Amino acid sequence: MKELLKYDLLMETIRRFRPEVFPFSGRGEVYSFTVMYQAASKFEQFLPFAMAHVKLEEGNLITAQLTDVDFDQIYIGMPVEMVTRLLSVDGDRGLRDYGYKFRPRLTASEKNSPEKLPQHPQNAV
Repeated sequence: MKELLKYDLLMETIRRFRPEVFPFSGRGEVYSFTVMYQAASKFEQFLPFAMAHVKLEEGNLITAQLTDVDFDQIYIGMPVEMVTRLLSVDGDRGLRDYGYKFRPRLTASEKNSPEKLPQHPQNAV
């Protein structure tokens, strides 16, 4: 019953405020970043990891985790692209939550050679 009330409230909010759909290319550049060494228990298994504000080609800023990159290689203005990666794992139920992260933008030759990507624990699926 409680879940149904939450759903009704969500749908009413959507109807009232009519959120705008914002399609974007998934490409941008690092606007700012930090490396996280502490996190909520849900994310501890991924420590350390890098978080960034990514300025999209369309001009908007989005907060996301960086992946497939050595921390000392990250720089302001680094071109990045969106990818789907593992975000969290619910150990009790075994549910895996996938979502978007950003990695350094690959050239055409690198896209055909996945062994060129650095391997970090946060990249494991």
